[in-house]
Amino acid sequence: MSSYDEPSPQELHALAILWNEGPSTVGFVHELMNIDGSDRTYTTALAVMRNLEKKRLAVRNTQGRAHVYEAKVDRESILKPRLQDLVQNSFGGSLGQAVLSLISVGVMTPEEKTAVTRVIKKHKAMAAKKKTTKKKAAKKAAKKPVATKKKVAKKKVAKKIAAKKVAKKPAKKKVAKKAAKKKVAKSPPRKR
Repeated sequence: MSSYDEPSPQELHALAILWNEGPSTVGFVHELMNIDGSDRTYTTALAVMRNLEKKRLAVRNTQGRAHVYEAKVDRESILKPRLQDLVQNSFGGSLGQAVLSLISVGVMTPEEKTAVTRVIKKHKAMAAKKKTTKKKAAKKAAKKPVATKKKVAKKKVAKKIAAKKVAKKPAKKKVAKKAAKKKVAKSPPRKR
């Protein structure tokens, strides 16, 4: 379990600003939160930043009269569980479908396209390495002698015969003991 409380959507927005821009004042975070045309007040941004501090997702440092907030957790620790949940629940575990849907939502910059291409190439290389490992394992398995149906059937018959022999041996011993007792009982007493 994580050592922090989950951030709300507004808190996540503020965290994204801190991750992208680095340590920032409430005024700067307020400006960037309203860049999309929304009309959040300064006090709303201040409350969001204080909540991040209470949840131990950000730390506050004083620089003169200004309060500067800095993200205390990294982006991956917050987003990875959310993204895994999104892929699993919204796309049935299909990472490819999730990526295609994300790409269709917006426009990527050339730098982002390059970064995505690099990650896809790396992913292909890892997948190719896994395939060769699986092929090697399959070759090793092919080299081992494979038990045929006849061999398996012979082994089963041999086990049954062995089990019957084991079961007959105690019966033979019991019969032999009984015969010995009868012999002793029937024999006449010796004279001296």
